[in-house]
Amino acid sequence: MKTIDDLAQEGVAGKRVFVRADLNVPLDGTTITDDGRIRAVAPTIAKLAGLGAKVIVASHLGRPKGAPDPAFSLAPAAERLGEILGKDVAFATDTVGESAASVVAGLAEGQVAVLENLRFNAGETSKDDAERGAFADRLAELADLYVGDGFGAVHRKHASVYDLPGRLPHAAGDLIAAEVGVLKKLTQDVKRPYVVVLGGAKVSDKLAVIDNLLKKADRILVGGGMAYTFLAAKGHEVGISLLQKDQIPVCLEYLAEAEKRGVEFVLPVDVLVSAEFPDLKTKAPAVCEVVAADAIPADKEGLDIGPKTRELYAAKLADAGTVFWNGPMGVFEHPDYAGGTKAVAQGLLDSPAFTVVGGGDSAAAVRLLGFDENAFGHISTGGGASLEYLEGKTLPGLAALED
Repeated sequence: MKTIDDLAQEGVAGKRVFVRADLNVPLDGTTITDDGRIRAVAPTIAKLAGLGAKVIVASHLGRPKGAPDPAFSLAPAAERLGEILGKDVAFATDTVGESAASVVAGLAEGQVAVLENLRFNAGETSKDDAERGAFADRLAELADLYVGDGFGAVHRKHASVYDLPGRLPHAAGDLIAAEVGVLKKLTQDVKRPYVVVLGGAKVSDKLAVIDNLLKKADRILVGGGMAYTFLAAKGHEVGISLLQKDQIPVCLEYLAEAEKRGVEFVLPVDVLVSAEFPDLKTKAPAVCEVVAADAIPADKEGLDIGPKTRELYAAKLADAGTVFWNGPMGVFEHPDYAGGTKAVAQGLLDSPAFTVVGGGDSAAAVRLLGFDENAFGHISTGGGASLEYLEGKTLPGLAALED
């Protein structure tokens, strides 16, 4: 696929360049609580502006229902982008309407504009090819060139991700090029031992990636809510912990497959439990205790891996050659249940391995817990996209950027 450097050789000065970014940042009202995705795409935008392009940035945010919703406005993201770039960023209050047309028409060389949330138009996410294509046609009228740099959205067959590149000369942005380069290191010529750490809420979210990684990884360490379904599959009481009973047969299959292939499949040996889920707003001290993973009281739920598991997982990471981590070990947003996730992050830093943090909550946890992002080999901006790539799926947004 072409890169921005290829476009630069052909000349972008004075041209309208549509950058499909991922500005899908978490908001508390209108306050951005984690600007990692904006900072990740800013160098691509700055590079194009520096080449004299008229840069049109577009993204989704959240899941509005195909109509304008002030709660999902990209205005805060546009303001933060301007702060990061150190320059004024214009903001269009619609996607393909009068405001977008006027703002784009007013751009001079080197200037940047952000369009309102793409998902305010039903055509962006429509499953109907014609409706989606019609929206892509209108977006294409705004630009001369297309740069795909929203890695967090490349697994979606959406108008701005999949259809629009086919209507304009296109290239991959520097962020997507970097993300794909890293993921290739996890699928081709992997330095071993290859250790995968999986957390998060549900086993069902990780089924396909577990299936694929059982053929490639040397060790798989499991934590977070998904661990309790595996513990239940081994016959243990898990109390009121998050449990997907319908996935127990699949978990048993994976445990058997791991043993057959000689893959270490490591589950928690102890957990922090409580009768109540913590208050994430007040962060009030939690009433919790450490119990063995096979002795969870029937009236309590597991909310983090325990101290012995933290030590075990750190030891399993210590000699790794490559580590991929996706998903927190517990309710890391509360300080009393952040210890497990913090231990895994520290384990990655202490390991000599090439380390990849697979986006989503893992990336947010790294920042929230105060770690230096640059100390990791790579922090992905797309959790779902990373997982689907590792599953071996064809990602629509990447396929659309191929020449």
